[in-house]
Amino acid sequence: MKELMHKNLASLRNASFPASGSPDRAAWASRLALPCALAATLLLAVGCGTRSLGNVPVEDRGTGTTRPGAEIKPPLPGAENAGKPGYYMVKPGDTMIRIGLETGQNWRDIARWNGLENPNLIEVGQVLRVVPPNGDGAQVVTRPVTPGGMAVAPVPPVGASRPGAALSNNGVQPTAPPPASDEDVGWIWPAQGTLVAGFDEAKNKGLDISGKAGAPVLASADGRVVYAGDSLRGYGNLVILKHNNTFMSAYAHNKTLLVKEDQTVKKGQKIAEMGNSDSEKVKLHFEIRRQGKPVDPAKYLPPRSASQ
Repeated sequence: MKELMHKNLASLRNASFPASGSPDRAAWASRLALPCALAATLLLAVGCGTRSLGNVPVEDRGTGTTRPGAEIKPPLPGAENAGKPGYYMVKPGDTMIRIGLETGQNWRDIARWNGLENPNLIEVGQVLRVVPPNGDGAQVVTRPVTPGGMAVAPVPPVGASRPGAALSNNGVQPTAPPPASDEDVGWIWPAQGTLVAGFDEAKNKGLDISGKAGAPVLASADGRVVYAGDSLRGYGNLVILKHNNTFMSAYAHNKTLLVKEDQTVKKGQKIAEMGNSDSEKVKLHFEIRRQGKPVDPAKYLPPRSASQ
């Protein structure tokens, strides 16, 4: 391109400029336009070609490697167990008390099973064991079961009898009755008063019973106190009882709590006084949870008497 430009410029220098008004003046100008355009193009190309590469912006689109000094976040505890039966992933707003209520377990047991030194320090996305690990007999009752599902007593040798055991007319020791199942709790109503709200799976997880402030709140069945406090939002002063491996019950909005955690209580024992903590009016909010899932207490409680 350079040689062509030089040849055209040389020919123009050797050619005489036509006089003004000459017919050849226009033709001469036409011949000049092409080499000038070529010269401009060449100069632009040379200028671009000599631009420093150091000034060319480079966009880093990433190579999939970690930049030096970048923080690498370790996986959350228990992440390898996500989705497995017997494990629970922490959700926003969860506390150990709520997780225990949702899974039907004592929150202290959950903390122990997961080696939590501070149960208040849990993270969203963390996965917790919510069933006893192998070899941990806490909260677990085992019963010998036949393939048909009926528990049987050991058969003594012929002619033998347990001390104090009565014999039937034919001299055979009667079989002991099978142990009661977890379903045989024997519920009673936890308070007297007007039923103001029934169970609704979407809106109300239990029954609401109105009454006077200070009215007695009773344990609906034998059990053990797994929580007594006010740290579960929406429940006020709350008592949670664990009755067996299947059922728990909750008593909310109390004025005063009369029991402590790990205390054993009997059916009908006064455990609190009715109040309006975290509620607009005095009432008892009562829940029954089967394996952590709220169920309709009216299906488990006996018919109410006229006095109730």
